[in-house]
Amino acid sequence: MAGVARARLAEERKAWRKDKPFGFHARPEQNEDGSVNIMKWKCYIPGKANTDWDGGFYPLTMEFSEDYPAKPPKCKFPGGFFHPNIYPSGTVCLSILNEDEGWKPSITVKQILLGIQELLDTPNDKSPAQSDAYVCFTQRLNDYRKAVRKQSLQYPPPN
Repeated sequence: MAGVARARLAEERKAWRKDKPFGFHARPEQNEDGSVNIMKWKCYIPGKANTDWDGGFYPLTMEFSEDYPAKPPKCKFPGGFFHPNIYPSGTVCLSILNEDEGWKPSITVKQILLGIQELLDTPNDKSPAQSDAYVCFTQRLNDYRKAVRKQSLQYPPPN
């Protein structure tokens, strides 16, 4: 199975290079010896234009198991990321990343990253992952929007 995951990720990487959405970054990390770790990707998701997330480039890691694509990757923002559907650890709570809900082996890295970008501005209030952001989003929307705009300043474009 390990060969299947690595071959699929090599294909994903090639497809990403040919057709990546504007402003997004995604590439496998490098090991200390300079070799490529195809199983762990460092990504940046731009905030959608004309939203409270606009201007931020949000760092995300994608960790793939040897069971990929049968199982989804683990996607994480930095710990403490403020969003109703992001756990305090930074783990993204999204149906397409849950093997018991919406995951399908045909879902691509590009689709995952676009789905996470969409989730940023349109939280799912039926699936809260952190109480502070959820309560703020559902009960004090203006405060929530201010907190999101403040957070966007913490994540300037990558070098």
